[in-house]
Amino acid sequence: MKLRDVMTSPAIGISAEESVEVAARQLAHYNIGAMPVCDKRGNLCGMVTDRDLVTRCLAANRSPAETTVRQIMTGQVITADTEMDVSVAAHLMGRKQIRRLPVTDQGKLCGMVSLGDLAIREESAPDAADALTDISDNISAQ
Repeated sequence: MKLRDVMTSPAIGISAEESVEVAARQLAHYNIGAMPVCDKRGNLCGMVTDRDLVTRCLAANRSPAETTVRQIMTGQVITADTEMDVSVAAHLMGRKQIRRLPVTDQGKLCGMVSLGDLAIREESAPDAADALTDISDNISAQ
């Protein structure tokens, strides 16, 4: 099974130039914890999470209305291609400590896959469980 078969598409993303305030509203509106960040050409350039909003904006005493997503996002993003096998993606997620993986097609964002997406499918549930175990083991080891 390939990621194109299990990913959520289209991905809900945000511009790097939007304010953190707008990002917070989108996260709340869609009830999600992370969004891909795209540049003006639609290329993936980062990820922003609810945790980023708190730790890099609010806790740093920055104004959400005046701070851009670019200023608080995580810039180095691990991605996967639509043709990647689900089990390979799950192992990648576990190894890299990520729960949400942007999926690209020829470099353009086209979807997202989460451990939850993998866990609800019978074929990939064991791989998702292994990935979550890897993430949990690494967190408790710190």
